[in-house]
Amino acid sequence: MSSITRCLHLLCLAPAVVLGALEVDLNSKESIKNAAKQVAYDLMTYYHGNESGHVPGILPGPPPDGDYYWWQGGALWGAMVDYWHYTGDDTYNDVVFEALQFQVGDDEDYAPRNWSLSLGNDDQSFWGMSAMLAAENKFRDPPRDKPQWIALAQAVFNDQAAPDHYDGICGGGMRWQIAPTNKGYDYKNTIANGCFFNIASRLARYFNNETYAEWAIKTFDWIHDVGYIDEDWNVFDGGHVQYNCTDINKQQYSYNAAILLSGAGYMYEYTNGSKVWEDRINGLLDGMERVFFVNGTLYEPSCEGGFCTSDMLSYKGYVHRWLAVTTLTAPFTRDRIMKLLRSSAELAVKQCTGGANGRQCGFHWTTGVYDGQTGAGQEMNVLGALTSLLVDGASPPVTNSTGGTSIGNPNAGNPKTTLAQATPVTTGDKAGAGILTAFVLGTTITGVIFMALD
Repeated sequence: MSSITRCLHLLCLAPAVVLGALEVDLNSKESIKNAAKQVAYDLMTYYHGNESGHVPGILPGPPPDGDYYWWQGGALWGAMVDYWHYTGDDTYNDVVFEALQFQVGDDEDYAPRNWSLSLGNDDQSFWGMSAMLAAENKFRDPPRDKPQWIALAQAVFNDQAAPDHYDGICGGGMRWQIAPTNKGYDYKNTIANGCFFNIASRLARYFNNETYAEWAIKTFDWIHDVGYIDEDWNVFDGGHVQYNCTDINKQQYSYNAAILLSGAGYMYEYTNGSKVWEDRINGLLDGMERVFFVNGTLYEPSCEGGFCTSDMLSYKGYVHRWLAVTTLTAPFTRDRIMKLLRSSAELAVKQCTGGANGRQCGFHWTTGVYDGQTGAGQEMNVLGALTSLLVDGASPPVTNSTGGTSIGNPNAGNPKTTLAQATPVTTGDKAGAGILTAFVLGTTITGVIFMALD
């Protein structure tokens, strides 16, 4: 299909634009699906990668060319995979498929060389987590000669488990940025390590493999032991290596806590209901409910009432989606989480009254009143809020023994040397984890771009 044909195909299949506030009956799954369909349409109007002259996979940017960084494209496709999974609407599946395949990079590990000057470990991980989600939700598999979903997630894991990513400074953990010349290379933060923990825990569950599980445990323990999680289950942002990561930035971001909670849910299932992971899930939920929910509605304390970056404007959708999947991997959380998801979604949709069509969504949910701030992040947030309410009765993430069809590759990515598997390899698509011992960055750094936040 040509780019123009793809664009026309998308518009033909999209629902007609209906003027008026977003209306939804939260007691009706059909009504929730219809509302999600409208929000998905509005969200996809921000994407132009399927049009001639634009790059597939990415939202307009990065600044000053647009509001969005490369990683937010990866996050968008995770939201759209979940949208298809929970609603059954495949309108955008071809666009999602093309986007996730186009950005894999030369080494098929979501580290494209043309993005190396702004590539963080968390950026790479968001694309890897969307590929992982495609495998877990049984999204259409690529042809055998193309990168496979689960192998792409393994490639991201392999890159990040290498010593030049996961070093011994501060006792372990990964730096925020990948290239030594990038602003933030001296910073080890929760989101980079939380994403790695999340991918490792999901690969452990998917392959029933202890090597991945050991990396997940090691990473969670490091985040806790370095002080990024305190005794009250506050989750802090990070610290600098020149201070041995003791200068902890105690800013709290909702997606930091949520990425850990989601990974803990996968580990709870992998360990058959371990009390250790049950306690961690309950602790993280306690902290999230105390810090990030105001009268049951999701709130971002780091920026509401002040300035929010385009990154922060998309966190609420991830939180809703990651809370939802935790009800499937750790069912004891269902009643508590669903109560939060419903009360939060109620005010989220209430404020979708803006824009030319009268249903664009803003960022501030607690007032229930549209704040005039529209964007892809705001639409992604409300789409995540709506689809999270459809998790009841949804099929759980599959594994390679419960219906998964994605083909794995334990040596995926850019490995130079690999260690023996922790469990015997039986078939190519059911192999265990391959751990890297070396990794060479595949590009010469010619300049440095200024990152939004350090």
